[in-house]
Amino acid sequence: MASSVDNIQIQRGVGTSTNGAGAFGASLNIQTTTRRDSAYAEVNSTYGSYETWKNTVNVGSGLINNKFSFDGRLSRIKSDGYVDRASSNLKSFFVSGAYYGKKEILRANVFSGTEKTYQAWNGISEAQLVTDRRHNDFTYDNQTDNYQQDHYQLFYTRNLSNQLVANAALHYTYGRGFYEEYKEDRTLADYKIAPIVIGGTTITESDLVRRLWLDNDFYGVTYSLNYTPKSNLNFILGGAYNEYDGKHFDEVIWAKYANYDASGSMRHRYNDNDAFKTDFNIFGRANYQLDKFNIFADLQYRHVYYSYFGKDALGNPAQQNATLDFFNPKAGLTYNINEKNNVYASVAVGNKEPNRRDFTDSNINSRPKSENLTDVEAGYRTQLDNFSFGVNGYAMFYKDQLINTGKLNDVGGQTRQNVPDSYRLGIEFDGRWQIVKDLYWAATATFSRNKIKEFNEYIYDEDPAALNPTVVNTYKNTNISFSPSLIASSEIGYNIIKNGQIAFISKYVGKQNLDNTSANSRTLSSFFVNDIRLSYNTVFAGIKNVGLTFLVNNVFSTLYENNGGSYSYLYGGVLDRGNYYYPQATRNFLLSLNVKF
Repeated sequence: MASSVDNIQIQRGVGTSTNGAGAFGASLNIQTTTRRDSAYAEVNSTYGSYETWKNTVNVGSGLINNKFSFDGRLSRIKSDGYVDRASSNLKSFFVSGAYYGKKEILRANVFSGTEKTYQAWNGISEAQLVTDRRHNDFTYDNQTDNYQQDHYQLFYTRNLSNQLVANAALHYTYGRGFYEEYKEDRTLADYKIAPIVIGGTTITESDLVRRLWLDNDFYGVTYSLNYTPKSNLNFILGGAYNEYDGKHFDEVIWAKYANYDASGSMRHRYNDNDAFKTDFNIFGRANYQLDKFNIFADLQYRHVYYSYFGKDALGNPAQQNATLDFFNPKAGLTYNINEKNNVYASVAVGNKEPNRRDFTDSNINSRPKSENLTDVEAGYRTQLDNFSFGVNGYAMFYKDQLINTGKLNDVGGQTRQNVPDSYRLGIEFDGRWQIVKDLYWAATATFSRNKIKEFNEYIYDEDPAALNPTVVNTYKNTNISFSPSLIASSEIGYNIIKNGQIAFISKYVGKQNLDNTSANSRTLSSFFVNDIRLSYNTVFAGIKNVGLTFLVNNVFSTLYENNGGSYSYLYGGVLDRGNYYYPQATRNFLLSLNVKF
């Protein structure tokens, strides 16, 4: 995807209503390939550790007759993976065509990708971190995840007048796929398979292979009218309407003992769960420049409708629905001290609906509430000739944030529950210093405090004879899980020769809690990882650029884990807690050759 992208912006906090989306906590904005007036071709090949291959071909026609352009890409990524058998095989393409008129632009994009990855979802225990960091529990040959997603997009922009510009877009996404699992000693009744009698013995359990499927359609329209009556005033009216139609179904495709294939079919569908969602929103945003002040206001209304197969008030399976309405206001002020310095402040409110599983894991009386976030920010930025610097403070106050508490649903899965009050407070720094002509240093850092005011942990006793089947522990002022209080990065680059550069890249992530209890025994250790990048570019006759890049990741072979989880197991009143981890690769390399024509 990145090979066909012009720019990517990641923004923490409540995002503006650029396309009417309900950004909550963070937003990711991607702009695909833009107009290129000259014809081009580009070939990029990468080889690295663990038999990793990445191959990409990009071509473009440039501007034809000052009206048309066409772009295309074909890509492949393949790797054996660091973890044993954690292989991946991804293929994708992107094609785009555009028409440029005197007052209008029409662009069509089609892109698609497929992936097949061998599962390594279970992680490893603390003991295995020492004895076998690359261990994978799965051994079944086709324990894989398989998915394909196709995107179709049509964009239209027209200048209605010198002051009014209209934008519209149609989109359709089709996704489908499954993951396949081998399961041992499964209870047949859980798969809606009747017991089997063989030689007078009734068999109620069997080894089996199952597939869990997704088959979904997502489509809609976005629009905006950009009105600029004066040079210092800009107003946008926009919105979107989207629909999601998802089919979720599960099948047994093989069983050691089963009597479901009397019709000759090898597949037995034991679960079928469809979902339908509509999302309508409309927003108005205004920017006004008054001397050195820039003022903006953004008002958004959003209406969400869910229809899904869940549980009614009595806990019986039935078709359910939910309707939610949100109002998301935002406002900000920037003061330009001079051409190189400014300060700013903003406040924004965001609301987020529960996801499908939050609904299906509850009944009409226990449905979780939607989440509410108030995000207050203020900062300062400066841009000098050889130095740029920014500092930003933020306070994110959550109401009814949805988190994992340990509480189980009717089939034993973890459910998310609302916590009334939680918050994230932090200060962010970023800067770049061109020390001398050939030497620069860029760095970022975030210091934060991420807390839940009160958290109830649920632990269930698996012993059917337990006198107290549920234990509830209450914690106050605990850390939000997977929220390090310090994150920092650094990049030092030096042009060692003409067109040749070496860069030393560092990343630090502080300690993280694996759950919301703040227990020191359930954490991810902090880690500090360093990479080295060597790059060289040159020009040959008839070739615009030949680039070589050699990247050594984790150059000091640091042993670290960037993700994990914890579990609590209670049986007969005896509590057992444990952790699992996802170790990352030690020293590894990637060598890339890029040729542009």
